[in-house]
Amino acid sequence: MTISDRDLLPEGLEDRLPREAATTTRVMRAIHGVMHGHGYDRVLPPMIEFDATLGARMAGIRSRRMFRFVDPQSLRMLILRGDHTPQIGRIAASRLASAARPLRLCYAGQVLLIRGDGLDPAREKLQCGAELIGVDNVAAASEIVATAIEALQAAGAKGISVDFTLPDLVDVLAAEALPLAPEAIEGVRRELDTKDAGGLVDAGGAAYVPLLYATGDFDTAIERLAAFDTTGVLAGRIAALREIAARLDGTARLTLDPSERHGFEYQSWFGFTLYAEGVRGLLGRGGTYRIAGPNGGEAATGFSLFPDGLIDLLAADEPVEPSVFLPLGHDPDMAARLRSIGWRTVAALSPGDDAAALGCSHVLNAAGAEPIVPA
Repeated sequence: MTISDRDLLPEGLEDRLPREAATTTRVMRAIHGVMHGHGYDRVLPPMIEFDATLGARMAGIRSRRMFRFVDPQSLRMLILRGDHTPQIGRIAASRLASAARPLRLCYAGQVLLIRGDGLDPAREKLQCGAELIGVDNVAAASEIVATAIEALQAAGAKGISVDFTLPDLVDVLAAEALPLAPEAIEGVRRELDTKDAGGLVDAGGAAYVPLLYATGDFDTAIERLAAFDTTGVLAGRIAALREIAARLDGTARLTLDPSERHGFEYQSWFGFTLYAEGVRGLLGRGGTYRIAGPNGGEAATGFSLFPDGLIDLLAADEPVEPSVFLPLGHDPDMAARLRSIGWRTVAALSPGDDAAALGCSHVLNAAGAEPIVPA
């Protein structure tokens, strides 16, 4: 089969053909089923919003990574969403401002970015997630992490691991325990992200070098982080991480990288990244953040799953649904009864239609659905 230039898609975009699309639907249903079961109500925000509106609800949103254009009607700048979370924040702070807290909302849909992220060239992604709004404590963080793990397990992920981080770690330490000049903070963050001890010293962060070794298996890393925290400024966060880990009760492998910042543009004291066996790259991330608004805004905790990698892994084993071929002149009432009990039917439209070629496993006759015997 030859694909001409006019059939090509832009870089980072792809079609999902029937088997992959079926896996996508099944994965989305499984994820949504878990979130719904835990009391999260689904909302459906639009694909496009005003640029100023989306960026105003959450600090750290990188709108420059998103497609932006002028609305021909209002002449205001529009933005094509690259993340659902700010939209959920807008809904919670406006349309659902009077709803009881804690407010549990969930979502699922496509997001689009100008360019891929790191080694992942995809620019369009499926994003499913949940937000717990109006509370910021260990119970909320534990519920969010546990729900994310359960959702991935329901979707078919195996060997799930969770990597905890403290996104505001440098800010907290630099403010009191390990002071840094304001102009040095970004450099220290950068070198911690790259795990470069020499670069960290050169950036003025020699006292931060032990953080590079407080990583890995959770139990070991949290002890190293506690030993590093000689002033006790991180004691509350360390205690919270221990409690969250205990509440997960072995449902996933836990690791810790307290200084990890990549992908945590707006999270505050707690963040986490999700991985699974056989899936390249991350499957999701989440954490605590604030929704901008009056009186300092509102606390929230949530997660976003990006299950495309899991879908790629599972699609090859997606079972083929049994289908009943309906010959010309078939009994429509009998066909309707089959569909009502869960059968999939494929009706002939011409005498030359072939049941096997159309992927059918059965054919309808006077006795009902009869299996097709391979020739």
